[in-house]
Amino acid sequence: MFQWRGAEAPRHPIIIIDIDEPSLAQMGQWPWPRNIVSVLVEKIQQQGAKAIGLDMMFIEPDRTSPIHFLKSYPQLASSFSSITSNLDHDQQLGDVLAQGNSVLGYAMISKDDGLKKPADLPFPSANLSLATDNVSFNQLQLIPVYRAAINQVSIAQALSEGFLNFFPESSGTVHKVPLLLALDGTPYPSMALELARIAMNENSLKIHPAESISEGKRGLIGLSIGNNFIPTDDQGQMTINFRGPWRSFEYISAVELLNDKKFPQLNQAIVLLGTSAIGLLDLQTTPFSRMSPGVEIHANIIDNILAADPLKHDILTEIGITITLLIVGGLSLSLLLTRTGPLVGAIGALLIVLATIAGNYLFLFKNASIVGITYPLLTIVIICLVVTLSNYFLVERQKQFIQGAFRHYLAPKVVEQLLQHPDQLSLSGQEKELTVMFSDIRNFTSISEKMDSVALANFMNRYLTEMSDVIMQGQGMIDKFIGDAIMAIWGTPVEEPKHALQAVKSALQMKRLTEQLRQQWVNENLPEIYIGIGLNTGPMRVGNFGSEQVFNYTVIGDQVNLASRLEGLNKIYGTTILISERTKNMVADSIKCRAIDLVRVKGKLQAVEIFEPLYLGKQSNPELEQWQLTLNHYRQQRFEQARSELEKLNRKTPHLLYQLYLQRVEQFLQTPPATDWDGCFVHSTK
Repeated sequence: MFQWRGAEAPRHPIIIIDIDEPSLAQMGQWPWPRNIVSVLVEKIQQQGAKAIGLDMMFIEPDRTSPIHFLKSYPQLASSFSSITSNLDHDQQLGDVLAQGNSVLGYAMISKDDGLKKPADLPFPSANLSLATDNVSFNQLQLIPVYRAAINQVSIAQALSEGFLNFFPESSGTVHKVPLLLALDGTPYPSMALELARIAMNENSLKIHPAESISEGKRGLIGLSIGNNFIPTDDQGQMTINFRGPWRSFEYISAVELLNDKKFPQLNQAIVLLGTSAIGLLDLQTTPFSRMSPGVEIHANIIDNILAADPLKHDILTEIGITITLLIVGGLSLSLLLTRTGPLVGAIGALLIVLATIAGNYLFLFKNASIVGITYPLLTIVIICLVVTLSNYFLVERQKQFIQGAFRHYLAPKVVEQLLQHPDQLSLSGQEKELTVMFSDIRNFTSISEKMDSVALANFMNRYLTEMSDVIMQGQGMIDKFIGDAIMAIWGTPVEEPKHALQAVKSALQMKRLTEQLRQQWVNENLPEIYIGIGLNTGPMRVGNFGSEQVFNYTVIGDQVNLASRLEGLNKIYGTTILISERTKNMVADSIKCRAIDLVRVKGKLQAVEIFEPLYLGKQSNPELEQWQLTLNHYRQQRFEQARSELEKLNRKTPHLLYQLYLQRVEQFLQTPPATDWDGCFVHSTK
């Protein structure tokens, strides 16, 4: 997030005096004699620094001081008694520090190393107090330490002291820094906190405990310097709003000051004395840099405190966002994944993740609020993975079911279409307009009596295979085989707007194929077969029907029964294919049909006009036109004219249909029908 935001300029003049490689090259290895450090601090003071912080410790005495040499030669000590202070480098540094607003750094030791001395205590100048009266310092949930590694007493003459400790996270990166640590139950401030307080000309620090108590301790919500409130976590750690990578603050080489160079920018600036030299091992990892001098982290802390913009952990917003993401995002993503494919679901999850990250960015850098999104993002990812995997296994099972249920009844490309769009498949039963076909072999009983069971089975397998191929290639679904009969459906399970046309085309193809195979089978001494086909279109119920143990995907309804009745009427009219008026109306633009009769089949009260599909196209046919004229004479009870036309048609092209109507005409000439006769013929048998 910090790297996306990029570097920002510091809000206040904070300058780092750097004991860098050029400084070490000129002045010698570290540690320098402390008289050199005192000269450096004095030059900073002379250039008008507002406050000076030393990011270094002076725990051991300076053994380069001449005073240590004189102690070894008492006879010489009296000769130099008047200038003893100038011979003690530690005292010299202490005297310089006492002259300005300086803050010394020291270290807190967390583990018991057996070196604790009760008298070794730092002495910060801040007046610490609690914002709540009924709480004591030892009740605060601060990070406890074992002892303080303090500076030499002669050096510890600065205005104040503060610890230098950082506690990097497990990744090694510094995100939080303690502003207070508890030594024997007493809170002590950091050097950066003391420098900020001194720069603000404030004498006191007020600690704000939280209301909640955990294991007898109160967490912190922050502390204040005057009217400036600094939010912290329960343990008094501040989250740093880093300004940028290494050298985001101004650096001045220490050797340049020692060489008496003037820097006007030091006037009224907060100055930190530290080091960036690699060999001195004061390098830390920050969100911007893998190697950043520790002194620059102190600079960031001070700038955050003075600008009142450290990052704060907004727990209430985090809880609200977490719940919203889990409920709204989780449900939306689950719904999206179950209703769409994995690609759309993944895009949806990515958009939720990106929106969450964008929101986190805005909270972090527009409102200086830390809103934890790890768990919500992890939840979104888990939801995406779990639902996607569940869908995958569910879809795989669905595919296996579809393949197992339909691969023997549908063309492969139709099965593939079902696999790609399983939503088109309904197994629960629904009302749909479909076209259903019934087909069987004429006089199959007598044919089967002439063949043994093996030959009959082989012959039927060949016949049913040929017919099945035609049906499936025409987008039809084979519902079932009933002995020599075939029941097929168009328009389900895959939606097909032109189901009637596909069905009639398939029926015509079955008729042509049977005519081709008839001669072939006769040459093989197999039976000469003729088939009948009935087709009807209309609303019917489609789905799984049967018992709880055994069921079948099929259609039921009165329109299905009509198709079966039409198939049986072929033998009466001498036709191969008969279709209902509804089917004929749906294919009239593509297929030429011949009107056959207006009938009332057994079991139905309503009259149905039936047709015979002849061929694709709409080209004229003289015989068909003559037949239509004849049929009009018949239905309008002009039986003499009808008989004359029928005789002409039958002489030219003998057909059972013409002969059937001649018989009817003769009967009506002898016994005329009722005056309200509508031309309908009632069939009393199936």
